[in-house]
Parts: sequence; structure tokens; C-alpha cells
Amino acid sequence: RRLSSGINAEYGGQRVGHFSVIGADAENAAALESQLKILVRPMYSSPALNGARIAGTVLTDEALYAQWLKDVKGMADRIISMRSALKAGLEREGSTLNWDHLTNQIGMFCFTGMNPQQVERLINDYSVYLTKDGRVSIAGVSSRNVDYLANAMHNVTK
Repeated sequence: RRLSSGINAEYGGQRVGHFSVIGADAENAAALESQLKILVRPMYSSPALNGARIAGTVLTDEALYAQWLKDVKGMADRIISMRSALKAGLEREGSTLNWDHLTNQIGMFCFTGMNPQQVERLINDYSVYLTKDGRVSIAGVSSRNVDYLANAMHNVTK
């Protein structure tokens, strides 16, 4: 027997369950999976309504909207401060490289400029995970781990 697929069920815009099918053999399971994909396609095209309803409520209520703006600003400011702290940490470590790009970029992700070999060392030697092209999630950097990250980045780039 082979598990064909798992399907999230939806009713009136709400996810309500999970559906699994076990085929008698691989061929039967593949046929079942094919038919189930046809059935669930409309579910993927009609996602749950909760998110839209929550956003509608927040965006149309003055107090909730003001709180949301404050929260978004707080998150953005935290990311900016982590970028600055990372750059400062690299400078404290003694890095002679130009890290201005860390603070010149905006957003949750940052291209570090590290090459695939340096990234591999970060992963293997320091358990710091990022994409092979050197893109790191600044949202995952905190005041508790920024110095560790700066040290690791300095060590693999010197």
C-alpha cells in the first residue's frame, strides 16, 4: 500500500479537516492522487476567509489600524537596529571589509555579499543558516545572537 496524498478540506472559506487516501498499490495510489488534485484545485483558488476578515477589521477600525501601524513601525525599527548592530559587531570584531551594504538595504532579508564557500563555512562551522547566495534573514537576528553572527561572519570572511 502507498499513501496517495493528504488534502486539507475547506467549507465556506474555512479549513475544516484533512483527508488521506491509501491506494492498494503505487499505480492505484497515483490514480487516486491525480483525481484528488482535480477535486482540490478550487480549494487552493479559494483560500480561507479568516485572514481577509481580520485585515478588513483592522483596516477599518481606527484604534486597531493605529495599533497595527505602531506594531509595523516597531518591527521595521527592530530590523533596522539589527542591521546596524550587525555592522557594528563586524567592525568590533576587526573586519576591514566594507559592510555598508548591510545598513543600506531595507527589508527582512539582506544580501551579505558572502560567496558560497563562506556560506558553507557559516553553516558547517557555526550553524548559521542562509541561502547559498549569502542572503540572510535579518528578522531572525536578535540582540541575543547578533554578536555571535558578527563573529561568525567575520571569521569566514577574513
